[in-house]
Formats: sequence, C-alpha cells, structure tokens
Amino acid sequence: MKIEIIKCLQDNYSYLIIDETNLNACVVDPSEAKPIINFVESNNINLKYILNTHHHFDHIGGNLELKKRYNSNVVGFKGDKDRIPGIDTLVDDLKIWKENNFEAKIYHIPGHTSGHIAFHFFKENKIFTGDTLFSLGCGRIFEGTYVQMFNSLKKIKALPKNTEIYCGHEYTLQNSHFCEAHDSNNLQLKNKIAKIKDKLGNGLPTVPTILEDEIQCNIFLKAIDLKTFSKLRDLKDNF
Repeated sequence: MKIEIIKCLQDNYSYLIIDETNLNACVVDPSEAKPIINFVESNNINLKYILNTHHHFDHIGGNLELKKRYNSNVVGFKGDKDRIPGIDTLVDDLKIWKENNFEAKIYHIPGHTSGHIAFHFFKENKIFTGDTLFSLGCGRIFEGTYVQMFNSLKKIKALPKNTEIYCGHEYTLQNSHFCEAHDSNNLQLKNKIAKIKDKLGNGLPTVPTILEDEIQCNIFLKAIDLKTFSKLRDLKDNF
C-alpha cells in the first residue's frame, strides 16, 4: 500500500491510499477535487473510495465532484450521515471497514466535531486522524467537550508506538512553538523541531509523524490528566 500526500487549499492534506497491485485507491478527506483529479488521471489510478474523517468543508469539499466523475463510494461515520455529501457507506466505532484489499478499523474520536472518526489501517500501521491529532498538536474543540477530546487522544495514544499518523493540516511548525513554550527542556522535542524545519525548508511535508515521537514531544499527549489537558487546550486557543 502506497500513500501519496496531496496538498489542497492553503494548508490541508488529502491522502491517496493506493493498492499498487491494481492501482485501486481511496482518497482521505478530499478538500477539493482538482488536485486529486490531476494526480489520479496522471497516474491511471482507479479512485474507488472517498473516506471522510468529519464533515467540515475543508475535508469534504471534493466529495461530490469526485463521486460523480469516478463513481466512487463515499465512506463516513453513521452519526454524520446527514452532514457528509454523497455518503454511501456508514461506518461505526470499533468496526472494520473492508473493501477489496483495503481494511481499516474505525475509531470514533469526538471533540473537534461530534462525529469525527479515524481510519486505522492496522495491518500497515497507519492511521488517518483528520483534525483530532496533529503533529505536535490537537484540534480545537468545536462541537465536543474537553473530556471527549482527551479520551479520543487516549485512544490513539494506545495504538502501537510505530504507528504512522497522517493528519489533516500542515500545522507542525506553529504547533511546535506552543510545545516548546511549555516543555522547553525536552531535547527530543528540540531534535524534532530541527527535523521539521529541515523538511519544510526543502519543500517537504512534516507528515507522517510517528506515534512514539508524538508521545514524547506533543504536549497534549503528554498531559497526565483531564485538568492539565483542558488548561493546555485553553492556552493554545489564545497562543
């Protein structure tokens, strides 16, 4: 399974998950259709599935155009069936979505939105976390609660430490400033920031990140309890 990172809008990432044996593919969170179409048609990809982590427009903006063009099947959380355009397949927490050679476990991870999910391709150790977990950050709490977001991050944190995390935005450098402000003696964080700057300086994305790195460096995953997490989330909102 090959992952292609597709830059969309200003700082969004969509992801093409490609089965190299037959060139069938899923796209995760197509913010807009054009960049997806350009890659798919340049590489003779069969876009079979559209996987949405949540209903925000910068994650579903390309759904209908892609579905119409390629007859793709739209997959999303059952609780968001009225908010995800073109939805065909309804998935639920802790269930397995499996089609062709694609297989992912669904995690309901509310907080950013009430219906947010992650797609965990467990055989490949890759998880698509949308706007719940970022590299060195976590999403703003819009529809959910601090408790929900804290528990959602705990679900991800419990996965194998070598899990690759693919998030919805290129926020890593700006997130690093907040982590550094509250964890200034963390040498692993300083090393990670140096690598981040090097990647960005070479025009490369900072994702995927590795869960073990995030546990060591992401101030939100280091929060030991709900009170600490909630305080940090409030501070980040005004940082």
